[in-house]
Amino acid sequence: MAFEDEYDFPHITTHEKVDEYKASHDVFASLLREVKELSKKKPDASMSAGKVKIVNRVLQNLLTVLERQPDAKYLEILDDDELPQVSDAVLVMVQFESALDSFKSRHYRNVSRYGHQWITEDLVAQLRGNYEAIYGNDNDDEGDDEQSDTEVAVTRS
Repeated sequence: MAFEDEYDFPHITTHEKVDEYKASHDVFASLLREVKELSKKKPDASMSAGKVKIVNRVLQNLLTVLERQPDAKYLEILDDDELPQVSDAVLVMVQFESALDSFKSRHYRNVSRYGHQWITEDLVAQLRGNYEAIYGNDNDDEGDDEQSDTEVAVTRS
């Protein structure tokens, strides 16, 4: 059995993107909640320049996380020259929310005996090392499914 037979990772990201996702996600969710509330009260009102600046700072961080993702081509920050209506801001932010959900569903998965993990380049390298320590470089051996004493623990995120 080969490493690729045990671990199928069609989507791999980086620790940097995961860290930025974690740092920005909750702030973004809070902003989206606030803008939605504002939209219920005054959907046609223009956002202030200050609010647009705050939202765009978070959206810009999220764009770095989402670059090269399939849905990234639909994402853009708010226009700070022509201040958007609150309802338009909600629409843009909901697109980001959907892209973030897709990012997490692609890159945060259950990894057999390790539980849910962010699938990063580092994790894949660590899992490959663990696999080779258990089964050796000859991947045709039918090894036993028990964890070896030589297996390195995977850090959960």
